Amino acid sequence: MKHLLTIAGSDSSGGAGIQADLKTFAAHGTFGMSVITAVTAQNTCGVTLIQDITPEMISAQIDAVFSDIHVDAVKIGMISRSPSICAIAESLRKWKPTIVVVDPVMVSKSGSPLLQQDACDTLVRELLPLATLVTPNLPEAEAICGFAIHTEKDMVAAAKHIVGLGAKKVMVKGSRLSSNESNDYLFDGTKGIWLTGTRIDTPNTHGTGCTLSSALAANLAKGLTIEEAARQAKDYVTKAIAHGITLGKGYGPTHHFVDLYKCAGLPED
Repeated sequence: MKHLLTIAGSDSSGGAGIQADLKTFAAHGTFGMSVITAVTAQNTCGVTLIQDITPEMISAQIDAVFSDIHVDAVKIGMISRSPSICAIAESLRKWKPTIVVVDPVMVSKSGSPLLQQDACDTLVRELLPLATLVTPNLPEAEAICGFAIHTEKDMVAAAKHIVGLGAKKVMVKGSRLSSNESNDYLFDGTKGIWLTGTRIDTPNTHGTGCTLSSALAANLAKGLTIEEAARQAKDYVTKAIAHGITLGKGYGPTHHFVDLYKCAGLPED
């Protein structure tokens, strides 16, 4: 069994953050571990409060895991401030994990900011050069690149720009580009491919970015090529969205275990 570590924030409503990551790891038959970077008071409607974990505690959590357990892949999600980003980068340089998937979480599904404005430059400088794969959505890619993204041609330019900043590979998520399609662009520094998809009309999309990046990390840890990992992760997320759970008054979560429910003879919705 592969061992996966998520370094991210906690979502008290269970749809995103480390909760979504751990569910995704389990759904992919891997063992999940977690380093909490922040605690959010959050539900399907929004984030009401964020309490950051100290950089010292973040580093101690990482050391505790790596010093005892082999880590096959790391997924990095919400990190709200520069000192925490620097602590994580220092720990990654110390322990040298083979696979690092960075999901540059900046804004929640409800529109609440999750990354302090001055921390974006730190994330680009400290974490992108350590990343095996970066998975920005369009607003995140715009913040990283410094230019607007309105077309698929812009997505290609953004992917090349992000690899130029040090990331080995990038998957630019294009679901916000069209009301009918959900096409992503995967670029490995040399070759680019489009992963096409149909946009699903549902409000139950809370945690999709966390889920996709965690599925990618699990697939890469299991030895899949980047293209295979991306295609399977996209298929997994698409099915999870299609069977999203109507929960709360806002954006409900995706269904991380829809296949397991089906096998067990339980209702899928």
